[in-house]
Amino acid sequence: MFAALGNALKVKELRGKVFFVLAMIVVYRIGSHIPVPGVNVSQLTNLAQGGILGFLDMFAGGALKRFTIFAMSISPYITASIIINLLGVVIPYLEELSKQGPEGRKKIAQYTRYGTVVLAIIQGIGLTFWMSNPSINAVPDPSFFNLFTIVITLTAGTAFLMWLGEQITDKGIGNGISIIIFASIVSGFPTAVLSTFDKLRVGGISILNILVFAVLALVIIAAVIFIQQGERRIPVQYSKRVVGRRVYGGRNTHIPMKVNQAGVIPVIFASSVLMFPATILKFMPWDWAQGLASALDPSIAGIWYLLLFSALIIVFTFFYTAITFNPADVADNLKKYGGFIPGLRPGRPTTQYLERVLSRITLSGAIFLTLVAIVPYVLKPLTGMQVQFGGTSLLIVTGVALETMKQIESYLLMRHYEGFLK
Repeated sequence: MFAALGNALKVKELRGKVFFVLAMIVVYRIGSHIPVPGVNVSQLTNLAQGGILGFLDMFAGGALKRFTIFAMSISPYITASIIINLLGVVIPYLEELSKQGPEGRKKIAQYTRYGTVVLAIIQGIGLTFWMSNPSINAVPDPSFFNLFTIVITLTAGTAFLMWLGEQITDKGIGNGISIIIFASIVSGFPTAVLSTFDKLRVGGISILNILVFAVLALVIIAAVIFIQQGERRIPVQYSKRVVGRRVYGGRNTHIPMKVNQAGVIPVIFASSVLMFPATILKFMPWDWAQGLASALDPSIAGIWYLLLFSALIIVFTFFYTAITFNPADVADNLKKYGGFIPGLRPGRPTTQYLERVLSRITLSGAIFLTLVAIVPYVLKPLTGMQVQFGGTSLLIVTGVALETMKQIESYLLMRHYEGFLK
């Protein structure tokens, strides 16, 4: 591993990308400690220790507890991305844009940015009015100008994080938004470790609890790596073509279909979809709203939360896989270049076969993601550990690290260096 890391630093272009990502993470962590003006943070410290706000604070890397300019993190951007992707299925204009290549994707990205700002404003208003509530009293001066300043600051922080993520994607390594979420979760690990040892010292948990959690974490990491690397290889043959005196084609290859084509995106999407309404409901004074917020509270993890969470993971796994892998396009490209799957005719039979295989392996990947995400909630009585550092966080951290290493691996292989993965 250290030899592979040394090889990565030898490549000037790759070294620049890695250092750029590290520099952007430093900027993000500095911003996570810049407080929003006009807010009494001491009133919020205890409120963000558990429940929905504690779960949100995990994705914000502690910025919500300190109520800094990045308190809302990148959640509005994720929600906006989900909405735009869903609308792309039902609105022909957006569907057409997605097929227009880079220019179409730029337009969709622009709409996603607009949606992010709108959702950030809505969430910022909800947070601000909730803090100015007399029972919370976190805003000493509830004047219009002060409340307006808080909302604008929160919205600007989310917009800056969105820009930061895009810069990491364009100029660095890996997906920028995923890396920001990765940095947020990892930043909370030292605090979680210290909290665990404090509980152990006072008798709140036992050594057995820690060992069970450690074994569970290792099993989750190993399972994520195993499934992420797993793929179904569809054999493909190309017919021979004679052009002049040269013979083209005639080679055998395969189509790699990953078991978990969507990666950790479905878990991130499902968490965000559940967090957004739960956060809004938390700020409402009515009893029915508080009841719904409790039902969607990840720290309570009731039966309704687990069912909704599982259903959303499965739905988003199929949805995201359908976006990233189109069997009809693959079959058309095979036909265009003289390729075929042995035993199948080109065209519609090939498309139907690919759809059938894709559905089966996607279902396996969706069930795997669901089990990894909810098992720690079910086993919480055995571990006695904080739920937010359970399956969801380990799944995201492991998945993002693996995808980033794969990109570094591709750079190293292009320059004949041995990479991380063997």
